[in-house]
Amino acid sequence: MLAMTKLLEKYNKPVPRYTSYPPANFFTEEYKSVDYLKAIEDSNSWSPSNISFYFHVPFCKKLCYFCGCNSYGMRKLDAVDYYMKAMIRELKIVIDKLDKNRLVSQIHYGGGTPNAVDVKYLQEINDIIFSNFKFIDDAEIAIECNPAYLNEEQIHGLKKAGFKRFSLGIQDFNQDVLKAVNREKPFMPLEHTIAMLREDDPKVKVNLDFIYGLPKQTAEGFAETIEKAAALKPDRLVTFSYAHVPWVSKIQKKLEVHGLPENNEKVKMNKLALIVVQKHGYEAIGMDHYAQNNDELCVAQRNHQLHRNFQGYCTRRTTGQVYAFGVTGISQLAKVYAQNTKSIDEYIDHINKGEFNIIKGYELTDEQVLIRETITELMCNHRIIWDDLAARLEVSKEKLKSALASRPAELMELEQDGIIRIENENIFMNDKGTLFLRNVAAAFDPLIGTAGKTFSKPV
Repeated sequence: MLAMTKLLEKYNKPVPRYTSYPPANFFTEEYKSVDYLKAIEDSNSWSPSNISFYFHVPFCKKLCYFCGCNSYGMRKLDAVDYYMKAMIRELKIVIDKLDKNRLVSQIHYGGGTPNAVDVKYLQEINDIIFSNFKFIDDAEIAIECNPAYLNEEQIHGLKKAGFKRFSLGIQDFNQDVLKAVNREKPFMPLEHTIAMLREDDPKVKVNLDFIYGLPKQTAEGFAETIEKAAALKPDRLVTFSYAHVPWVSKIQKKLEVHGLPENNEKVKMNKLALIVVQKHGYEAIGMDHYAQNNDELCVAQRNHQLHRNFQGYCTRRTTGQVYAFGVTGISQLAKVYAQNTKSIDEYIDHINKGEFNIIKGYELTDEQVLIRETITELMCNHRIIWDDLAARLEVSKEKLKSALASRPAELMELEQDGIIRIENENIFMNDKGTLFLRNVAAAFDPLIGTAGKTFSKPV
């Protein structure tokens, strides 16, 4: 069994993040807007039947250097108005194609900085959905917020608009770190912000999000940040591993001026964060999330029912097919991925003409659906019980396995190195192997080794 330093040397190699399968760099320009239009109509008969809406607000008042998202500098107010109204038009086009008997389980706003725009637009979008659909019990209506712009007036507006979960992107409490990555500190003391969000509504949930692996971070300093965060008692706490991909996001090259922590230091950050949050009563969820032990995600994980889609970790009760709106938004239907254009001007122009502007997408084969479900099961529940998975997917175990890459020698090596254990052919992650979940998933992926595809490292 190898020590962690040796495991890092051996396994910290570029592999897919597996937020989708196939990964986004396999999407093709051959997939067109007309294909997506048909897929929307077909999706009414696909499973899951629940609907999940995603709205991409790309504008940021200030661009952070670590960002790998599709973000753009804030435009003038009239340009923002054109964009938000186009997104409302796109929503109406899609809603017209959806079966109104389907239930909405998730609404999520990401970016960019969704709370950088006037709340009135978000209110209008939510009202359209509220008036057209029924919802599951305790549906997740969530928004990502930069606390640098979150004031009392905006909080009241967002709560009035129906939001029930607020993800606050803190990243770090250390001001030297924030300065190095061009991030501003929260507008109000977080204690006050969280209290206001929860005031008069016990159903409101608050997430605090952090990133480790940034310039000027140390393991001890990051542990202090997580200690401070846990003391605020958020419902969930997220520690994302920074992925340095300057070939995707050129702005990340600015971080190289300060230098990035070594891999061993990142591992220490991860380990110390886990110790801190567990001390405060949080349970680890998946790879980078922590939740209070009465959280629905914790219950799902204990029952091996944790799931995820593009909105993040969820339960099978709350998951839905994802219909995405706005530039670069990726819809994640049962058998299809479809991504909108990256150009704000092109997006507005096409939507105003009543057209989609899909720049790339992917239609999965039946075998790829099985691969996706297998990898998702591993990434979420840290195990693969072949009989149980085959039964849920309503296929034979032999058919399920035949869809996957067969690399027994690679799996044996992962077991010898202490990353997994194999019992009666079933796969179980060991605690020390969690950092290398993506490597284990890659062992089942027939697309690994495809020429011209680049990925980030797991650590």
